[in-house]
Amino acid sequence: MRVKHAAFVLSAPSWGALPAPTAPEVAFAGRSNVGKSSLLNALLGRKQLAKTSGTPGKTQALNYYAVNPNPQGHPDVFLVDLPGYGFAKVSKSQRARWQQLVGRYVTERAEQGTLRAVVQLIDARHPPTALDEELLAIMLESPAPHLIALTKADKLSSNQRQQAVAGLRKHFEPYGLELPTVLTSAEKKQGLGELWTWIDTVV
Repeated sequence: MRVKHAAFVLSAPSWGALPAPTAPEVAFAGRSNVGKSSLLNALLGRKQLAKTSGTPGKTQALNYYAVNPNPQGHPDVFLVDLPGYGFAKVSKSQRARWQQLVGRYVTERAEQGTLRAVVQLIDARHPPTALDEELLAIMLESPAPHLIALTKADKLSSNQRQQAVAGLRKHFEPYGLELPTVLTSAEKKQGLGELWTWIDTVV
């Protein structure tokens, strides 16, 4: 997909605030500080459309970004930034509410046919954490196709990148999972074409 124009549309802190299902949606999920906003900006060709922050939990709602909206405001696809996972400075009750919202979103929105895919981001420099696995369990409740984007791959050597992919596959073997995996770098624009090709396929 060629991104001619991209725009922030809305921030939905609750189920009732979600927009009407007017276009396909692709969700992006990951624990805090995994580089989700940076990757979204790179995919959309904008530097500061998705706000980046050094503070864990900056994204506290479902943020919608429209790709190539027509004059009526209907885009080719919405990229949906889900709340950062594992944010440190929130209460347990607030975290539980966000978990419930995200869990409901990835299941019901997919069952409605609106959510077409889930992209889960994992830091390529480290093995999946307990938080990554917890998020994976929530994401796998969704009937939508699931892809793993390994972020910050530019920080690794060629050999280390291969090891990261192999290590991820081995890590998820006990779950019986063989998920598509793409090495990405927002800084070096690596893997963006592969991600868009996969998004085009599922959308």
